[in-house]
Amino acid sequence: MKFDCDRCGACCKNIRRSIFYTEELDRGDGVCKHLTAENLCEIYSARPIFCNVDAYWEKFLSEEISREKFYEINRDACARLKKIDRQD
Repeated sequence: MKFDCDRCGACCKNIRRSIFYTEELDRGDGVCKHLTAENLCEIYSARPIFCNVDAYWEKFLSEEISREKFYEINRDACARLKKIDRQD
């Protein structure tokens, strides 16, 4: 099973809203500096673990929450970010 990302880029366009925010990823406007114009990640295969829903769940949460519940939480967060992205 793998998280089904639609590659909208909303999470990467709103990194300042993340609890995992780091200035080193911010290109200066709250957008991840690794996000391309096509909403792809330039460092996808080496992206931080907090950018990888499946790897994050496996390493930190598999004993605490089901994968399905974590996917649901991420889908909900994605939907909220998409609404914010449309308002800007």
